[in-house]
Amino acid sequence: MRLKPQANDFANQLLASKDFFDRSTRVLEEADSEYRPQEGMMTVAQQVAHTAQTLDWFIEGASRPEGFDLDFEKHAQALAGAMSLAAARAALEKAYANAVQFLRSRTEVDLASPLPAGPVMGGQPVSDIVWAMVEHTAHHRGALTVYSRMLGKVPPMPYGG
Repeated sequence: MRLKPQANDFANQLLASKDFFDRSTRVLEEADSEYRPQEGMMTVAQQVAHTAQTLDWFIEGASRPEGFDLDFEKHAQALAGAMSLAAARAALEKAYANAVQFLRSRTEVDLASPLPAGPVMGGQPVSDIVWAMVEHTAHHRGALTVYSRMLGKVPPMPYGG
């Protein structure tokens, strides 16, 4: 009986979050790309692009000795050009694929080793980035379901078929 989670278990958790995100946001179309409930909020495309960006940010932060890049202004500026939902979805696909590959390529020892010191998850096991990615993705999935409803669309239940 195996008690400790393995790399595939972590990858599967992340893939489940991808399924939930894809399912609950599938009612959004390219024409919705630049919708935002009010000025100063992220658009639909920016929400999806930010979700992709953050998956990459977690993998990068877990992979480099200096840890997470905390230049959040730079990250926000990178989202300004996100105007296409299709492009943002493609970036999200790539980010999930990269994250899954990262997790599946790590040993149990790698995943148990501590993240670099710092204010973001410093010293926690590398595997803890999985719950952080899942939670962050769920947050933006929820925001996008609200956007969908504001657009008069009914998002499907994320956990159904």
